[in-house]
Order: sequence, then C-alpha cells, then structure tokens
Amino acid sequence: MQSAPRFQPAASGPDYLAKARELFLSADSLEPKHVRAAILASWSRSRQWNVAPDHIKLDYIRDPNLDTPLTNSAMPVLRNLREHLEGQPISIILTDQAGVVLTRLVADHDLERHLDAVQLATGFSYAEEFVGTNGIGTALEGGRPMHVFGHEHYAENLEDLACAGVPIHHPISGKTVGAIDLTCWRRDAGPLLISLAKTTADQIRQALLIDGGMREVQLLQEYLRACRRNTGIVFAFNQDTVMLNGYARQVLGPDEQAVLLGQATESLISRARGPVVVDLPTGMKARTYCRPVRPDDVSAGGVVHVTLIDPDTRPAVALATPARTLPPGLVGSGPLWLRACSLAEAAFEAGGWLAVSGEPGTGKLALTRGVYQRGRPGSRLRVLDAAEPDWLHTVRREFGNADSALVVRHVDKLTARQIASLTTVLRDVRGEDDHAELPWLAVTFGERRDGREFAEFLRLFPSQVELPPLRHHVQDISDLVPAFLARLNVADRVACSPEAMQTIMRASWPGNVEQLWQVIKRVVSRHQSGLIQPDDLPPECRTVSRRLLSPLESMERDAIVASLADANGNKAKAAKALGMSRATIYRKVHEYGIITAQS
Repeated sequence: MQSAPRFQPAASGPDYLAKARELFLSADSLEPKHVRAAILASWSRSRQWNVAPDHIKLDYIRDPNLDTPLTNSAMPVLRNLREHLEGQPISIILTDQAGVVLTRLVADHDLERHLDAVQLATGFSYAEEFVGTNGIGTALEGGRPMHVFGHEHYAENLEDLACAGVPIHHPISGKTVGAIDLTCWRRDAGPLLISLAKTTADQIRQALLIDGGMREVQLLQEYLRACRRNTGIVFAFNQDTVMLNGYARQVLGPDEQAVLLGQATESLISRARGPVVVDLPTGMKARTYCRPVRPDDVSAGGVVHVTLIDPDTRPAVALATPARTLPPGLVGSGPLWLRACSLAEAAFEAGGWLAVSGEPGTGKLALTRGVYQRGRPGSRLRVLDAAEPDWLHTVRREFGNADSALVVRHVDKLTARQIASLTTVLRDVRGEDDHAELPWLAVTFGERRDGREFAEFLRLFPSQVELPPLRHHVQDISDLVPAFLARLNVADRVACSPEAMQTIMRASWPGNVEQLWQVIKRVVSRHQSGLIQPDDLPPECRTVSRRLLSPLESMERDAIVASLADANGNKAKAAKALGMSRATIYRKVHEYGIITAQS
C-alpha cells in the first residue's frame, strides 16, 4: 500500500490544536468552533473521568480471553490486512467491547516500541475512562467510527500518533463486541486510514455472521428441542443470548436466574460433566445439568436443565422471589452477599466449624455473630483476636466446655509456628470421635496464607465462606446507610439525600463496610438533622481510589478536594492555591480518583 498524502484535521494545523488543548485543560472551557465537536465532547468526558492528561498508567490484564467468536473470526481478516500493509508503519489493533487490547500486529519496530511505552498493547484497556480521547475508547464511547489526530488526544503522550477506530457490532444481536483500530505516526496519517478501518470492521462483521450465524441457529434449535422434551426449567445461552422457557421465568426470580446462569457458564467453560447442585439466594437448592451445543466449541453455548430440590417447600402461589430474612444485624439484597449469608447459615445448622474470609471491613465478624445469634439466641459467643496475648491459652480454656462458642479473628496474622500450635489444639479438641458434640468455632482471616501449616489448619473447617468486597455488591449501600443511621439513633431526624447517596455509591470503598460505617458516624457527628447532602460528605466519598491511602496521602487528597471546592472545580486555580503545577494536580486528581464538581 502506498503512503497516503499527509493531512491535518483542521486548517490551522497541529500547533493550533496543541494550543486549543492547553487552553481547555487550563481554563476548563473552549469555544466549540476551535475543535471538532466530537473531540470537544470527548475531552469533556475525559475530564469528567478524571483522566490524567500528562501520563498514562493502566491496569494490566495478564490473560485476556483470546478464544472468543470475535477473535476467531477477526484474526484471519487481520492477518490478511497485515500482509497488504507489509512495510508500512501502521499497527492493527483488535479490542474487546471494554477497550482491552486482544491483539496487536505491527511491523515497524520504532512504532512498536512507542506503542509499548504508552501501553497500547495486549492486556491494557484503552477505554476513554482510562486514557481519555483516543481512537479506540472514543469510538466505543460514541458507538461510531472515530479518527483522533495528534493533539486531539487527551493524553499528551499520544500526540505523535494518529488513530482510526471503528466499533464492531455483532451482525445478529447488534451488540458492540469490540473495536478495530489502525494507528500510525501523526506525520504518516492519511485520509484513507479511517476508510480502511471501516472496511476491516465490515469484513470482521461478515466473518462473524458466517461463523456465528450457524451457531445461533443451532443454539435455538437445541433450545426448542429441549423445551419440547422437558416441561421443567430450561434455558439456553451463549455470550450474546439467553433464552428461558415460560416455567423458568415463572418460578425463578432475577437473582436465582443470575446464579444459575453463572454456574452454567462455569460448567460450560470447564467442560464439567454430570449434574451440579447450586445454592440459590432464597435458600433453595437446584440441580443443574449443562449440555454444550458443540462439545468442541464452548462459544456455541449450552442448554441447561434445572430441577428444584424439594420444590414443594416453595410457596405455590407466589411467583416472585420471596424476600430472604437475613441474620440479626445484617442488611442487603445483593446476590453475592445473600449467597455468603446462606452458606454461613447452612454451615452453622450442620454443626460444622466455619472459616470466613474476605477483605478487611467486609463484615466477617458481623456475619458470624448474626448467624450464631439466630441459631442460639441469648447464648454467649466469645470473640478472641489472635493478636491478643495468651490467645492460645484462652482457646484451650474455652474449649473445656462443649457448650462454648468461640470466634478467633485475624488468624492470617499468626506465624507459621502459631498456626501449627493452634492446629494441634483443635485436633486435640476433635479427638478420635468425629461424631462427638464439639464446641462451635469460627475463624476469620483477610486472605489465604501460603504454606503447608495454613493449608493443614483450614482442613479442620469443612465450611469456608468468602465475603464479597463492598464494591461487588454496591447496591447494598442503599440498605446499609439507613441501617447505620438507625444504629446511631438518628434515623427519625437524619436521612441521606438521593444526590449524596449517588456520591456514596460511586466511591469504591477500599475499606469496605467498616469504612462506610466510620464515614456515616463522622457525618452524623456534624449533621444532626435534615438531609445529608454531597457537601456534607468527607473527601474520601468524593474519590474512586481503589486502595487505602496512607495518612500522608489522605492529607494531600483532602487538601486537593478542599482547594477544588473553593475554586469551584477549576484545577488551575486549585493548583495555584496549593503551590502545585497544573500537571501535578491533574496527576494527583487522577491518582486519588477525586470526583470534581464537573463530575
């Protein structure tokens, strides 16, 4: 392919674009006539995403799934294109629907090194929310072909590149399944780049239709055949489609459908044979059998038969999923949280010892207490921290009585020798008779330890439950906040406004439920009546950082949040007030995930 003539997207050239971008970043405003409307809209979104304009630092996905209908259909098209572009400094990039790069084909070594430096490589996401304006992310965000040239990129590290991105839509479902992107040096960009990307996307869609159309037809045929043979619960699925028969929709609630679909997906991918018993959020059990449509191709999907175990226990009249009563002191309705509670209660009812794991602050002790209080109301439960002195002596003393019940917290903090000592004590308590009545024991830990000692210790616990972090059941925040206000005895005079609740739910809460509880306590100490508004919330609620900050970092974050509030979100003014450069405050805002007034 001959080199296309050079071109500029605006008559005034790249220098003018660079000045326009600098004006936008420093003044937070720009006349629409100065920049293409699509680019200006993307710059505004990038600012709302808190994207850093002065550097690129992305999370890495080690093993993105490369065995999908998209990759299987696209790779022959991309290899053919690479042959036609041999010797040209153009990279061919395929991403999934989230902008994660699945493959990158490039023959020019200088361009390849530059793309590595800006992390435009396999396993990194170039979604607009992470990188700002770029061919991949902006095309996916807008749902249409997009060319981004030089200084039109939001991140200055990309200013030497030109990108043409086109979303790839599934030919049957119409869903966006990925994107094709052609990237070259800015100086080599030509007007045919976007046309070539569009043509390539069309070829991939055609390949998907040829490869996947037959799969869709075969899935439908197998589903209809199963429905004719079985009057019970039947559903069929693949990556783009889920089909449920009328009986399934009648007797299964949305949470139960989600759990069964998740288990079926796991069975299909692992190629598991035979039935699987699944615990449903409502306390029911279901026996599922997943049969792949094509044994040699999991992307073709599967057909699932479901049998409810003891279905007569379900109310015959109620068609909606009945609300499950949680143990005392607990609230929430998220499927992952309900499943953890159900597993813990089942373990207690069976009389077995229980190990509860999860990130700090997820509610391990609260769950254990609630389960025990429901099972033995009024009985004494001793809570022991493994960091306390003489903890092992206390364990021996408590287990001298079969009626005792004990929770040992933070066992992951013990040394290997201490774990081995505790294992010996617990084995002595169990003795030779596995059927003897034993004191009830639960242990909690943050993360599973490596090493033989910890593995031997966990073998003493037939039931092990992992609690999800709050960010994985964020819908439960709307239940937790009122519950915390009630616990503080202010629910009759203090409530959370919808705007404040939205702000709270946008935060990632690295400290989980405990961090949320501490925040609500601080807010109530200063706000004794009326509606809690976003401005009443501490700075940590206006960030989306996915890690706990050090005390020094927290002070810096709070200072930036306060300065931005004083400057009505103007980063240039806030930076000047703090004695920072504009580049530094942009980097800090992105690093701490600070939500500005424009967000």
